[in-house]
Amino acid sequence: MSFTLEVVLVIFALLALLGVIFEEVIHINKAKITLFFGALSWLVMFMFSSGESQQEIMLEKLNHNLLEIATLWLFLMATMTFVAYLNAKGIVQTVVQRFCPAQMTKRKLMLIVALFAMMLSMICDNVTATLVTLGLVHAFNVDKRTRIKMAVLVVFAVNSGGVALITGDVTTLMIFLSGHVTMLQLLTLWLPAIAGVLVLASLMFPGVTGVVTTEKDPRSFTGMDWAIVVTFFSTILCTMLFNFFFHVPPVLTFLVGLSIMFFIGHFMNMDPEETRILEYVRQIEYETLLFFLGVLLLVGMLKEIGTLDVLTGFYTQVAPTYANYMMGLCSALIDNVPLTAALLKSDPILPTAEWLALTYGVGVGGSMLAIGSAAGIIAMSKVQGLTFGAFLRYTPLVLIAYSCGYVVAVFLANSLFGG
Repeated sequence: MSFTLEVVLVIFALLALLGVIFEEVIHINKAKITLFFGALSWLVMFMFSSGESQQEIMLEKLNHNLLEIATLWLFLMATMTFVAYLNAKGIVQTVVQRFCPAQMTKRKLMLIVALFAMMLSMICDNVTATLVTLGLVHAFNVDKRTRIKMAVLVVFAVNSGGVALITGDVTTLMIFLSGHVTMLQLLTLWLPAIAGVLVLASLMFPGVTGVVTTEKDPRSFTGMDWAIVVTFFSTILCTMLFNFFFHVPPVLTFLVGLSIMFFIGHFMNMDPEETRILEYVRQIEYETLLFFLGVLLLVGMLKEIGTLDVLTGFYTQVAPTYANYMMGLCSALIDNVPLTAALLKSDPILPTAEWLALTYGVGVGGSMLAIGSAAGIIAMSKVQGLTFGAFLRYTPLVLIAYSCGYVVAVFLANSLFGG
């Protein structure tokens, strides 16, 4: 592949990024932009492949990337169908509201939501934790600015909680499977995670005043509703256990759970006028899935042309503690999965403490920008008024919280596991 072609492909990626950033200015949906440049990039790579053998190699690379994308799509489809049902019925929101005090300050609500998001993301994937927590946020009557602040806090809390267990974040699982850290060592990242969340929450407090009144929702739920709730959380638990003991891909467990949900709807839905369970698939916002598709096509292209290797080279020339911190910042622009994969492939020789710092960095650093993590992308599609620019206004606060959490992670890891 010629240098000129690589430059053109990188320009495509930059144009897509600019299109997302200036979505409000150009009035073109971000999903359309990323999908166009993502698909166009691979089309151009095929057209300028030299010879049939090169085209076969390109086809193999495309199939590999499409397999990863399809896995994510199916996983998101299963997860979002569950969440669409829970949100439509208001089950999670109603249960949490019943446990909340009748009246509390907005600041207290922010803390409750942030800690809930963090704890939930430790036991299930970031996508599910974000969708469920944002559904909870919408259940409270708060002003637009406070809701945006809470959404940014949720994104950071979800990404922070995900670093402490292998079920919470893909990059954490990758580093664990590479043999560089153990599960007990990962659990120590819970402390820097909660420290960062508390710092960000406190930084968000200025301007947040007043109280929120919690109205106890009088609605009641059917046996089918509770059966689906039990199925959802059982699926999350089984996803953890099956992956740990049998290395079952999470998407497979969630598809089984989704099929059980369909059976429950078929056998327990006696009201012919009630929306059938299968139709909740149609309530999924496919705009979010198309955005993921475009972004992953672009990231896969950058990986194939070797652009990500530049980051790996930078990593080997800088002190590990600073390099890990910078990798966290880079994960806000580049998907942390291929970034982590590139770092693992380079096989740097690092002590356990530095591997833990890297785990925290690439897991939480994506919170810096709305497009830096799955949680941020979903938040943009679910929270009215949360655009890339609106999120960017809080990036300095997120950077402070990330830096504080990273310092705690480095100090704790060095204290417990040596330099």
